[in-house]
Amino acid sequence: MKLLDRYSALKLTLISLVSAVFIVYPNIACFAWDLSFLDGAARTSHIWFFIFRYLFFTVLILVLIKMNLWKMNNFLLKKRFIYNFLVTALAYALYVGVSVSCCTKADCFGGTLLFQFSVVWVICTFFGHVSYLYSEQRKKEQEIELLKIENLQSRCDALANQINPHFFFNSLNGLTALIRKKDDEKTLVYVNKLSDVFRYILQSDKKGLVRLEDELEFVHAFRYMMEVRFANKLIFNIDVGKEYLNLKIPVLSILPLIDNVVVHNMIDSQHKMEVKIYINEQTELVVSNPVYPKLSPSVTNGTGVKNLENRFSLLMDKQIRIENDGTTFTVFLPLK
Repeated sequence: MKLLDRYSALKLTLISLVSAVFIVYPNIACFAWDLSFLDGAARTSHIWFFIFRYLFFTVLILVLIKMNLWKMNNFLLKKRFIYNFLVTALAYALYVGVSVSCCTKADCFGGTLLFQFSVVWVICTFFGHVSYLYSEQRKKEQEIELLKIENLQSRCDALANQINPHFFFNSLNGLTALIRKKDDEKTLVYVNKLSDVFRYILQSDKKGLVRLEDELEFVHAFRYMMEVRFANKLIFNIDVGKEYLNLKIPVLSILPLIDNVVVHNMIDSQHKMEVKIYINEQTELVVSNPVYPKLSPSVTNGTGVKNLENRFSLLMDKQIRIENDGTTFTVFLPLK
């Protein structure tokens, strides 16, 4: 997109008209004084010549600005000075020619006129160069911003991809248990649910933030797998109003939390696990579960929760909150 496109024709014309007022200001200051010594045809001729001078400088400024913004938008300062000088010199020659042919007493070689043309030349050159520098700076800022976004996406993809192998092996363990029990019907349903879950996970690398509704649908898809795996000793209590379903959340935010429940807690007939998912008064998604510590600590590198913290920081510039009073483990996920 050319730099000129940022300026409308009306803006350029107004800039030229106003600039021309400052350029011919010496003539404006002397205009009334000069008229007091003239009368008749000479007075009329002086008025028309003054109008001609003002309009000439207006057009010259407009032409130079357009050339600097459009034709010379990528010129270096030295080259821009030369081209503007040539155009200004040509305009000066034209001005002299018109002035001499129309008014024999016109001052075409005075210091004031030469100074006015020099000011137009210098000012328009610097105007064009400053606009060029601004445009280049904006391009660099946009490139830097694009690189930041690409880097952010790469980091988020890497974090999301850490989830896939971990969840994959846990899911296969559940499938293996069903096969050993030779329960074909449950095995078939389990495979179908597993297919839905992995379809969502595989598509997650193309997403950053998703609707809370999509994330909860994913929870419903794999809750069956978890309940089958733990023989209904792990249940989910999801209570989220419809008014919150369009809020945004990083993709695969709930999965590592449920996986964390399984890894760090005993889940059996004496320790039935209920995972609660709801919205609190601060419009945060709350995921909580009772704490039933295993007799021997689980061997884990803590990737799940750390991964989640990093993704919320990158995608939402917000931090998750974790509370653990020894009885209940609760994670608060901010929504957008």
